Amino acid sequence: MAEHYSSFERGDWRWLLQRITAVFLIGALAFHFVLLHFVNHAAEISFAGTSARMDGLIYFSLMMTFLVTATFHGVNGVYNGLINMGLEGTPKKVVAVVLTVASLALVVQGTRVAFAMAGI
Repeated sequence: MAEHYSSFERGDWRWLLQRITAVFLIGALAFHFVLLHFVNHAAEISFAGTSARMDGLIYFSLMMTFLVTATFHGVNGVYNGLINMGLEGTPKKVVAVVLTVASLALVVQGTRVAFAMAGI
């Protein structure tokens, strides 16, 4: 039988955060689908409605948390996938820097959009 290999080390903070963000994202996605696909149908979604939802502190906080956790979860998964494929040395460091900068840019831009949608 093949030996199990993972770039995650059990007990490592990235391993733990990957699992925690996965659980949060499952709940956040369920909330998203119920609210925006069953309560409000696609034809009813508008800029004004989105802005109104973002005015609520709970919804705004959930969307901001969703932005950060989804970014971390996705980038951490891609990074570890590349490590599992054999990425090491200087290319590993370059990829880590590029992914970190891209993540920060995504979170900054997402935050700007969220604040604009909330009218802040």
